[in-house]
Amino acid sequence: MATLRDIRRRIASVQNTRKITKAMEMVAAAKLRRNQARIEALRPYARDMIEMMEDLATYSEEAHRYELLHEREVHTVAVVAMTGDRGLAGAFNANVVRKAMAIERDLRAQDVDTRVLAVGRKGIGTLTFRGCRLERHWQGLSDRPQYSDAKTIAKELIEMYLRGDVDRVRLVYNQFTSPIEQTLMDDVILPVPREAVTDGGDRQPVSYIYEPAPEVILEGLLPAYVEIAVYRALLESSASEQGARMSAMRNASEAAEEMIGSLTLALNRARQAAITQEILEVVAGAEALG
Repeated sequence: MATLRDIRRRIASVQNTRKITKAMEMVAAAKLRRNQARIEALRPYARDMIEMMEDLATYSEEAHRYELLHEREVHTVAVVAMTGDRGLAGAFNANVVRKAMAIERDLRAQDVDTRVLAVGRKGIGTLTFRGCRLERHWQGLSDRPQYSDAKTIAKELIEMYLRGDVDRVRLVYNQFTSPIEQTLMDDVILPVPREAVTDGGDRQPVSYIYEPAPEVILEGLLPAYVEIAVYRALLESSASEQGARMSAMRNASEAAEEMIGSLTLALNRARQAAITQEILEVVAGAEALG
């Protein structure tokens, strides 16, 4: 049976752990609010860019000639796994890694080669440990992703696509839904989806006079679309990571509270047993003295 000193030590240890998890929960909540604000700010920009691409494609007579729009036979696929740089976020990182490896297995079964790329220290470490050869990797971006980071990654992916090293690029990441829910996404960003430049819905294109020609503007917007897609995925992944960490730390704090309650109850019982034992010893001694 544990002694009173042992129980007190365990209570103190759990209380210290609870302080850490509470602090981490608060930090994650602050970072989550910041990332949510950045996602909200990006959405109008991305929406307007797609509308502009739709208008340009409507007036462009050569939209079909752009390599970034060209669908070709798929022999090699680049799979980009976006994870975090730190753990303590529940199944956030593991879900992305499992999904990326499942995609690789499925493609291999179809005789399609894969090039795996990873964003985030946890994904890099896990994929390497599992024997996956990484074509490229980036780390240190998940805490506060910048647009310049997205441009760097997008530039690498576009160059791989234009060189013919890959015929398709897929992003695997967690999309932020709520602090307790993340949706695992598998988006094709190259070639640029046709619906991004042709699906105008019921919206009537505005007749602008373009200078330079629509073809020239569209040619510049297509790489920007890929950059925005990567940047949005980075932001969504970062927000999802903070949401998952906040939820995990809240659960850990609640578990610590329950453990402290159980240990306190055990401490009180042990103290009561010790006091009872002392009383019995005193009574027995008094009776012996008679």
